[in-house]
Amino acid sequence: MTHHADGEVLDEYLVSARSLAEYRAMFHLSDKDLTGRKILDCPGGAASFAAEASALGAEVTAIDPIYAAAPAELAARATPETERAVAWAHKHAERYRWDWYGGTAEHAAIRRGAAARFADDVRATPHRYLAGALPSLPCPDDAFDLALSSHLLFSYADRLDADFHLAALVELSRVSTVEARVYPLLDYTGAPLDDLVDHLRTELHDKGIETSLCRTGYEFHHGADTMLTLHAAA
Repeated sequence: MTHHADGEVLDEYLVSARSLAEYRAMFHLSDKDLTGRKILDCPGGAASFAAEASALGAEVTAIDPIYAAAPAELAARATPETERAVAWAHKHAERYRWDWYGGTAEHAAIRRGAAARFADDVRATPHRYLAGALPSLPCPDDAFDLALSSHLLFSYADRLDADFHLAALVELSRVSTVEARVYPLLDYTGAPLDDLVDHLRTELHDKGIETSLCRTGYEFHHGADTMLTLHAAA
């Protein structure tokens, strides 16, 4: 595990509660993307995306290893996990841009609201939340129109190597018929990973998976304004 310049390492994965509004911005999601589409959110964490997007007409499946727990336990864990993630961000506030949210208080409010919506939804519709993990998902080929993956790949490059990233990206491509979108392309300290991104894009091209980089309407980490898109074969 890599120790960074400030001497602090995030030893555990954060379970974050992000909202539909954040997903729209991170992944450049249009109304069309969210209408009548089968969408994968992996890892889903404590996000309210599955609940909110499903209410708009999408058919969302969230996959995360934490979903092996019972719905009541997941609901109970949502708030403390969200508080841990919020505390980490606020402790390292200089790493982030707060303008999209308006400030740290607004950021915390959005995340707490998303966690509450997740807790309600995982109790009410547990079938939307499947236990599983990249790079081997419990889904058939082409199960989804669109796959979304945030804050796992690249974020934890200090412990997930290039081979893991490649296998995970190939898997996201396997289960999506239109596109897979990945954000951000920095690690959790905000360090750029251009060499890793370039290497993976070359490897994916060699496997017949074309990719592109797209600017997003969201930049929380300084410089995290780009997503990686994997395109389905023509």
